[in-house]
Amino acid sequence: MARSSRRGRRPRRKGRWRRRLRTAILALVLLAVGLPPLILLALRFVPPPTTAFMLRYRLDAAQRSPLAAHWVDWERIAPEAALAVIAAEDQKFLDHPGFDFDALRDAVRTARRGGRLRGASTISQQVSKNLFLWPGRSFVRKALEAGITAELELLWSKRRILEVYLNVAEFGAGVYGVGAASERFFAKEPAALTEAEAALLAAVLPNPSRLRVEQPSAYVRGRQAWIRGQMATLRAAGILRRLEDEPS
Repeated sequence: MARSSRRGRRPRRKGRWRRRLRTAILALVLLAVGLPPLILLALRFVPPPTTAFMLRYRLDAAQRSPLAAHWVDWERIAPEAALAVIAAEDQKFLDHPGFDFDALRDAVRTARRGGRLRGASTISQQVSKNLFLWPGRSFVRKALEAGITAELELLWSKRRILEVYLNVAEFGAGVYGVGAASERFFAKEPAALTEAEAALLAAVLPNPSRLRVEQPSAYVRGRQAWIRGQMATLRAAGILRRLEDEPS
């Protein structure tokens, strides 16, 4: 009788373990799906303590320059800095849903004609990449970037996206954010940046490891001049007024 009782318990025990395992797997899946929006929702109100790109820089033993970065609130950043990065990186920033489909189509057409495949990343996509991902153009990374960007646009205001971008973008080797950049290159607070200085910072954004703010090449000076012209056009179109009307 005792043996038959023990035999009867084994299937029940196995069934309980299977149910527990299924419950644990379901909990992990729900956590994996729900955690990114929760993190983004928190970062809607508090500064990111670091970014994936900053961590990567710190872990790279070949880097000699110490990392410089500190958070600066929107109200302490010169409007020219916001205008400059929009002019340089994403002039449709306030109007697209996180993805510039026109720019993507143009990039694909250029590649099909034999030209170099250009990036078509918006400021929102760059924030997603800088905060959570890694450099490169793999399908997996681009898919993750697209998912995070969609959530970012849903949970944050455009002004918040731009505020975070100005604080996490790399403006030189190990120099992250407009606060550290303005102090390093111009010895001033970011609130005091001039139009020319803001345009020079924005001019190196495509490749801050090669393009230098402190020793601008003819190419960088040319980009700076072009950005200033675009800033004038955007200012006349009321971009700064629209940014101020955005929720914080």
